[in-house]
Amino acid sequence: MHLIMILTALAVSWILRCSFNNSQGSWNVRWRRSLFLFLFPPLLIFMTAIALIFMGPQGKMGGVYTGWFSYVLALLFLSFFAFLCIKLAFQGWQSVKSARDCPLVNLEGTQVRLLNTGALFAGQIGFWQPELVVSQGLLQTLSLDHVGSVLAHEQGHYNYRDTFWFFWLGWVRSCTAWLPNTEPLWQELLVLRELRADSYAASQVDPLLLAESLLLSVSSTNVVSTEICCAGLGVPGVGDRLEQRIEALLAPPQPDPDLNWQYWNAFLLAFLPLVTVIFHT
Repeated sequence: MHLIMILTALAVSWILRCSFNNSQGSWNVRWRRSLFLFLFPPLLIFMTAIALIFMGPQGKMGGVYTGWFSYVLALLFLSFFAFLCIKLAFQGWQSVKSARDCPLVNLEGTQVRLLNTGALFAGQIGFWQPELVVSQGLLQTLSLDHVGSVLAHEQGHYNYRDTFWFFWLGWVRSCTAWLPNTEPLWQELLVLRELRADSYAASQVDPLLLAESLLLSVSSTNVVSTEICCAGLGVPGVGDRLEQRIEALLAPPQPDPDLNWQYWNAFLLAFLPLVTVIFHT
């Protein structure tokens, strides 16, 4: 019976992930759809494994005796997830440590870490309280107005705590790399994160300045990029991401979406495996 639970969770997760296609619609619609398809499958698998650990290797469920195989399998799943979390946390700590080794300077009234490189880089590095790191190459390449638009973009990342939340999303990505569409969903969430930070910056500075900053940054062949505990002006990848961001900046601003509790209630279905614990004897 426990093995059936595992197979059911894997089948549901696989089917949900296969249902993803190129998202269309507003930022809000795309964000909710992508986040659900990205998070729900691993959450279901995680809750199934926890339920099996609680029930243990002995006893009966639905009149069928349980065994060690499913219990050990669940334990291996959770151990693998824990190992990846520790690994990513260590890599994130190394990124934070490297950022704090950079000198602290005042840039237009903002305390930033100055990265001694000619590459173009600006990003928040850290967890809940990240620090802003800006490269000398960026300051030498962009004008003061363009630098101001970059700082506004990075303030958007700080406002939404993107480094913290995307650390955990990155952990989910590592845990479910074997599920279909993990990478496309991750890339979709990254571009939506940038669109959100762009929208925040556009409310503070001229959107055209930010669009020009993006073009100047991307046109450079000397670029620094990192993903762990970092939310920067640009993210690695190709395709129509830059075009999407510039079109969004030139379009009329969209209002921030209201909190929708019905959307979050859908995630409660992933906790259904925990209910099966009461049927185990």
